[in-house]
Amino acid sequence: MKKTFVKNLNNKFPSKDITIDDIKTKLLKICKKKTRRVLIKNNIYFDKKNIPIIAGPNGIESPELLEKIFEFLTKCNIKLIRCHTFKPLTFPYRSKDYCDTGLEGLTWIDDIKKRFNDVAVVAEITEIKYLDRLCQTADILQIGSRNMQNLELLVEVAKTKKPIILKRHFGASLRDWFGAAEHILLEGNENLILCERGVVTPHTHRVTSRFMLDVQAIVAANELTYFPVISDPSHASFWAPWVEKLALSSVAAGCDGLIIETHPNPKKSIVDPLQPLSFSQFRQLVKKVKKIAKAIDRKII
Repeated sequence: MKKTFVKNLNNKFPSKDITIDDIKTKLLKICKKKTRRVLIKNNIYFDKKNIPIIAGPNGIESPELLEKIFEFLTKCNIKLIRCHTFKPLTFPYRSKDYCDTGLEGLTWIDDIKKRFNDVAVVAEITEIKYLDRLCQTADILQIGSRNMQNLELLVEVAKTKKPIILKRHFGASLRDWFGAAEHILLEGNENLILCERGVVTPHTHRVTSRFMLDVQAIVAANELTYFPVISDPSHASFWAPWVEKLALSSVAAGCDGLIIETHPNPKKSIVDPLQPLSFSQFRQLVKKVKKIAKAIDRKII
């Protein structure tokens, strides 16, 4: 990691909130008020005009599932497809039906991308040892919430110069989140997309909801940075009936993209079957978010 020295750096009064001193001496790159446009491929941009939707299942279960997902989403004109083959879970135990498809899953994705070459793939990176292989397949590398402060991983992923989605940890302040982003930006990679995915709170309004989507964080982050800030209502709510309304509120709050989980048969999803939208529910969501986006002079892509 680069050693960077900052004049008048002061760590005597740490805070959970971002201060003027932080902006001047600790968040030198993330808080620069310079318009950012993150290009993925084929004129797919994250910026202050477009609102891309990233969609797909929670995990790549089989080539058959991939086929259904790619066919459906491309018919919906969705260009960014969620294809995670490595899945860190809260507990170490797995059901007999589920295990990471890992490197084999990446091969499945490579095969299907040959036929759907207009789409871009988002894949989660969990360990440095898989980085080179993931870079061969993924157009966007996602750093999940659990790895938000895995600083060695952040630095190595940043060096690839690939677009990066950095998810906010469910217990992290904006200061923590922006501090992690600064490690990426310091490596010269400005293809950064910040993702709000819900935080732990005393009350989440439903037993099955582990997190609460922090819509206010979208507004706050947009005050401080011009890097794209996207929202993941699926993982925040853990409950499909709430996803649409949380997506609508995120767009109204100024998010620059959405991650929406969808599955051809949500009840049979091997991971987290409570949160994916069915294909029909996904279509309805897209129709509605387009109306909100149009009202604020933006475009869903």
